[in-house]
Formats: sequence, structure tokens, C-alpha cells
Amino acid sequence: MATETPPPAKSPAHLPSTEEFTEVQHSAEFGELRRAHRSFAFPLTIAFIAWYLLYVLLSNYAGGFMGTKVAGNINVALVLGLAQFLTTFLIAWWYARHAAAKLDPKAEAIKSRMEGGA
Repeated sequence: MATETPPPAKSPAHLPSTEEFTEVQHSAEFGELRRAHRSFAFPLTIAFIAWYLLYVLLSNYAGGFMGTKVAGNINVALVLGLAQFLTTFLIAWWYARHAAAKLDPKAEAIKSRMEGGA
């Protein structure tokens, strides 16, 4: 079953040209938007990959430590594995807040200026 995307709520008053897109891409405002995104996303991505690799390495090479019982049949490996899910959701929530506060207003300003022809 194929689905179609709905049309945009309103069409822009002005469709930007290729030259206008290139001009905006080289603007300081767009550079600031990219820096705001990269300064958040890149460090968190690296930190999460390092955290994931630590879990994998501990699972492979520190079986005794990972098998240590924490409570009942719950061991360190299970706790750290569940922490992987928790950190994934926390990072997604944190990014959504960051995007709403810092990225979306800047992106909307650029979009409005381009679609308005200003």
C-alpha cells in the first residue's frame, strides 16, 4: 500500500533560486546554525559511541565483572545494558529540547526570510 505525503499547509510566497540557497549557505547566520547543531550533536555522538564500545569491551573481556550480582539475579551486565536504553532516550529528549530552544528559531528565521523573499 503506497502512501502519499500531504501537501504543505501553505505554499511559500517566494520559491528561492539556487543562487539564493547558495548565498544563505555561505551566510554567517547559517554558519551559526550549523555550529549550534554540530557543537551539540558531535560530542554527544562520540560520547555515546564510546559508552557503547565500553559496554561491548567489558562484555567481551571482563566477564567476571559483568557477571557480578547486584541484586538477586540482576548482574552488572544487565544494569549497564538497560542503561544503554536509558541514555538513548535521555539523549533524544535532550536533543529535542536543544533543537526547540536553539536550532528551530534560527532555522525558522532563515526559512521565513528565504520564502518571504526578504
